[in-house]
Amino acid sequence: MKKIVTSVGVIALGASGLQAVDIPGITDDSATKPWNVGVSLRGFYDDNVNTSSQGSKDTVGMEVSPSIGFAMSWPQTKVTASYVYAFKWYERKPAGNSEQYDQTHMVNAALDHAFSERYKASLSDSFVIGQEPDVLRAGNSFATFQRISGYNLRNYGTAAFTAQMTPLVALRPAYNNAYYNYAQDGGNADNPSTAGLLNRIENVPSLETLWTITPTTFGVIGAQYREVDYTAGEEIGITGNGESITSGDKNFREYYVYVGADTSFRTDLTGSVRIGGQYVDYFNDPNGNNGWGPYAQASLRYIYQPKCYVEFGLTQDLNATDVTGVGQNNFTTSSESTSVFASINHQITPKLRGSLLGQFQNSVFQGGTFDGDTEQYYLVGLNFKYQFTPHFAGETGYNFDKLESDVPNRTYDRNRVYIGVSASY
Repeated sequence: MKKIVTSVGVIALGASGLQAVDIPGITDDSATKPWNVGVSLRGFYDDNVNTSSQGSKDTVGMEVSPSIGFAMSWPQTKVTASYVYAFKWYERKPAGNSEQYDQTHMVNAALDHAFSERYKASLSDSFVIGQEPDVLRAGNSFATFQRISGYNLRNYGTAAFTAQMTPLVALRPAYNNAYYNYAQDGGNADNPSTAGLLNRIENVPSLETLWTITPTTFGVIGAQYREVDYTAGEEIGITGNGESITSGDKNFREYYVYVGADTSFRTDLTGSVRIGGQYVDYFNDPNGNNGWGPYAQASLRYIYQPKCYVEFGLTQDLNATDVTGVGQNNFTTSSESTSVFASINHQITPKLRGSLLGQFQNSVFQGGTFDGDTEQYYLVGLNFKYQFTPHFAGETGYNFDKLESDVPNRTYDRNRVYIGVSASY
């Protein structure tokens, strides 16, 4: 029975979404000592720092990023924590910045504990202050694709408990919470702020039953509830009928049912899938597009040799959006988003490591003047790291972002290159 509980904890992703396995600030040295410290120095070029569709603004700059990480394991407990700070200086000040620099803070912590052979709990939290959209998201889907100046805050916490009720059946209740607070506030109906459109709290309790099919494969039946409450209290538009639209009018509830499976095909190949439906209720909007929609999550990870692996993931769900689309008697409340990503990490030589990441997101707007319109987001990241010594490395990389949108003045593309050195101990 101990093997069953361990397997469930290792391969299950649950209803909370696909999250990164690695914690920033934790390095390979954590296997030999409980802590590590590091610092990186980069020079970069950004050809569209404002993620603008009308006249891109390029800049060069420097970034210094110290980090500290901690990891400890006992027979029944594992604890990890890290802090990463980044100071980024721009030769040309980005729009919305009062200074020629940005500061980013990332704090991550996780706790896994097995009370016995039958009961296991896990807690995690990820706190970020930043400006880039890929840093400020909590899951795989983007609510905004724009770089946003200021001290924007995102916190994402999870709690889960697994109980092996019988040799064949386990229960896994879980709770996730996401909190977003953007610095750009004080908007109005003609020009709503990012805070007015996206400040929110998301509460997501869920319950799954896991049915043992084989010692490494589990069938899943699950239910989940999600409530999204927008907190800014700002006026974000006025309909053609003269009705005022505020942040809270975007609030909605979702009710999910799904089936799926978690499996270890082999020790080097694991996967997870959830497929079902969700019913959405825009309870503050009498003209909201209430109804059923699809829900899906899937992931696959293949370790094809030591320190080399391939990952794939997919999510399909309702998503927040910074598009308003106020019409005669309705407005854009959200988007239906499909997000697909894949990555490969390869040890090219004993000292040279490369990684390639690609992501695509297709979003369909719900309600308002843009109802049924779409936008597509493409993200590609390439990185090479050369380990000169066990504690000193050089790296270079390239990032490409592209947004194609039916909404006017949103389409853009962005190229970023960087080169730097890092030291760790």
